[in-house]
Amino acid sequence: MNINLFITRNARAACRLGALFFTCFYTTGAWCQPDMRPSGPNIADKGSAFYHFRVSTLDSADGQRHYKIWTGIPNKKSPPAGFPVMYLLDGNAVMDRLSERLLQTLSAQNPPVIVAVGYQTTLPFDLAARTYDYTPPDGEKSARPGGRKGGGDAIFRRLLEEKIAPQAERGLKINSAGRGLWGHSLGGVFTLNAWLSSSFFHFYYPTSPTLNRQYDGVLAKLAKVEASRFCAKSLYVSEGDGQPGNNPHAPAAEVQDRVRATLASLRQAGLSAAYWSWPELSHGQTFDAGFRQALRHLAQHGEERGACRQAE
Repeated sequence: MNINLFITRNARAACRLGALFFTCFYTTGAWCQPDMRPSGPNIADKGSAFYHFRVSTLDSADGQRHYKIWTGIPNKKSPPAGFPVMYLLDGNAVMDRLSERLLQTLSAQNPPVIVAVGYQTTLPFDLAARTYDYTPPDGEKSARPGGRKGGGDAIFRRLLEEKIAPQAERGLKINSAGRGLWGHSLGGVFTLNAWLSSSFFHFYYPTSPTLNRQYDGVLAKLAKVEASRFCAKSLYVSEGDGQPGNNPHAPAAEVQDRVRATLASLRQAGLSAAYWSWPELSHGQTFDAGFRQALRHLAQHGEERGACRQAE
C-alpha cells in the first residue's frame, strides 16, 4: 500500500472522529482541521419514535447573527410538575449527533424537552457567531482565533432567556426548576458565567470550558461566590483527561487541577457542585460525551431542587 495514501486516509478519519469544532492533534504530530462539511439530515428531519420536533428561527437585535432552534418534545404525557428542559449550545452539531438510541434512553425516564440552539447554517458550527455569543467582555483585549469578535455573552444570555426560551417552551408544560444549560469549550465558559450571573437555569453543565488565557478569571470568580446566593443551582463540570497537546482551547493540566480544587471548595461551602472526568478523551471528543451525559443526568434528576447543605 502507498504509505502516503495510508497516512492521509487515517488523518482524515481522525479529524472526523475526534475534532468536532476544534483542531486536533494526530499521532504523527501534525494538526488536522475540523470537518466543516455541511451536515446532512438530522433526527428532526428523519423522525423519531420517542420525540417530535419543531423548528424556529430568530435574528439578533443588530441583525448580525441568525439563530435556528430545534425543540424536541417527548412523545409522552408530561409529569405533574411538567417536563424538565435542557438548552444545548452549538445546536447544529448537537442535532447532527443526537441519536434515536439516546432519545429512547431518555424517554424511559423523565425525558427532558430538548432545545438545541444553533445558527442558520448548514455547517456544524458558525465560528464567528459562537465566538461573539459565548465569550465575556473581559476577554476582548486578547486575540481570539481567526481574529473573530467576542464579548457578547450578556447580550446572548438575555436573548436566550427572554426570546428563545419563551418561544421554545410555548404551549408546553415545563418544570421551571428543571431547566438545564449545556455548553462545550467557549460554550462551557458561557455556561460557567451563566451559573455566576443567571437564575433562569437550575442545572449547569459546562463541558471542557476554555479557561486558559483570557478566560481563567472565571475560576477566581467561582472561588469568591457567596454560597447562600447559589443554593438553588447545581453545577456539573466535565473534562477529558487526554493530553491537550498544542490545542489552545484545551484546558491545561494545571487548569484542570484548579477547576477540581474550586469545585471542591464550592462543595465544602455546601453547594451542589461536581467534577466529571473522562479518562483518555480529548478536548474535542468530550463534546459528544458531554451533551449526552448532561441529558441523561437531567432525565434522572430534573425534579430535584437545589438546596445548600451544611458547610463542611
